[in-house]
Amino acid sequence: MKKLKNLIREVPDFPKPGILFYDVTTLLKNSDGLRAVMDSFEKAFQDRPIDKVVGIESRGFILAPTLALRFNAGFVPVRKPGKLPGKTIQESYDLEYGSDSLEIHLDAIKKGEEILIVDDLIATGGTARAALELVRRLGGKVRAVAFLIELEFLSGRNQLQDVEVFSLIRY
Repeated sequence: MKKLKNLIREVPDFPKPGILFYDVTTLLKNSDGLRAVMDSFEKAFQDRPIDKVVGIESRGFILAPTLALRFNAGFVPVRKPGKLPGKTIQESYDLEYGSDSLEIHLDAIKKGEEILIVDDLIATGGTARAALELVRRLGGKVRAVAFLIELEFLSGRNQLQDVEVFSLIRY
């Protein structure tokens, strides 16, 4: 994983002073790095049935469809409010200052389907928790929530104690 970490650009003071942003685009533009990420995710979940891979807006959209193809599964986007054209359900979550929401199409997941939720990064865990709740409200069985990066010092994993959490790179 050290090789993958070396491909991630660290941007200080983005999006605001005091924040160290981990830019995964520098890893994703490297074909060997991208292949290693997809191979690692696939290996971690290859022995489990997966019907759909849910990607969380926006960088989860980069990882989830490619992974879905590897599992011969469908891709389902979870988006910010007002971005999906069909009927949706919504789940709110808390941020450091305020709150936000995510939505999923009502017909995106059938009851009993096996689901893998994917995003690029877990920080405090609120976004992932909201996606998990949306999938469960539709009757999906969440097998795991997977992340390219986990910021362990923010303890986001604590929001997801009732589901398997997989992270490839940890800071």
